[in-house]
Order: sequence, then structure tokens, then C-alpha cells
Amino acid sequence: MNTPSSRGGAAVGRLSDLSPIEAGAVMYLRLWGDGAEGRTNAESDFNIALGADQGRATMLALDRLCSLCAHHGRRPLVRHGLGCVCLGADENCFAQMIAAASEGAREDAMMMASLIVRPDFAPALASLSEELGLALRRMTAAIPMPTTGHQPPISVLH
Repeated sequence: MNTPSSRGGAAVGRLSDLSPIEAGAVMYLRLWGDGAEGRTNAESDFNIALGADQGRATMLALDRLCSLCAHHGRRPLVRHGLGCVCLGADENCFAQMIAAASEGAREDAMMMASLIVRPDFAPALASLSEELGLALRRMTAAIPMPTTGHQPPISVLH
């Protein structure tokens, strides 16, 4: 029998399958959830990559975003360990929300936010996702996207 928490933690892929923004979102979610030391490491990354002012603002956005998920989630958000190469279902939803918001796809970000938090908090979560997503976009601008060497049609997944 699957409990809600096991469903959210089910492995649905690997971190290596994600874009740099999506993988960053998962990594920073995991760091934030790891406690004070993880949060210090995340803030250090942001400060190095974005400068002190933007680093602080990005850490504040991450803290607000994750706190919103923790306090107003539809259920606890399940995450894998920091060193785990698996991608959990909840982590994937979180990563897709951040990525969609960073691309300006607000409706998609809102839809995913409504899967994570109560509907009345979804707009705030989508807005914070955009803040974090844009910061991750700036941080990963020089990182090439993973490629298989061919470009399938955009609507075909498999």
C-alpha cells in the first residue's frame, strides 16, 4: 500500500536527466531541507555566483519558497538525500515549477504550485518560483544543456 509520502518520494528519473536550472532547483531544495549547514552552503553558492546583494535576495526567495511548501503544503514535500542521484516525484514537480516560472510560463508554474500547496497559496509559490528560477537561470547561463546529439520534434517525448 502506498502512503502519500511514499508516492511523493518515488523515483521518477535521475538528476542527470534534468536541465541545469531544474537540477539546481532540486539541489537547493535538498540543501534547504538539510538544515542550517545546508542553508549556509546554499547562501554561499548564491553569493559567489550572483554577488552579495543578489545572493541574499536569492537565499531569501529560496527560504520563503521552501517555508511556504513546508507550512502550507497539501502534504509534506518528500525529498531524497543530498547525494542521491535519483529524482523523486515531488522533487520533479518542484523542479518543473521552477523551470516553467523561469521561462515565463506562469500558468504552468501555477498549475504545478497548486499540486504542492493549498490553492490559496499557489500564486505566492509561483511568484517565488519565478524569483528563484530567474536567479538559477543567471547562475547556469554558461552551462550547456545535456544533449543526445539529435533533436526530436518538440511534442514527441519517447
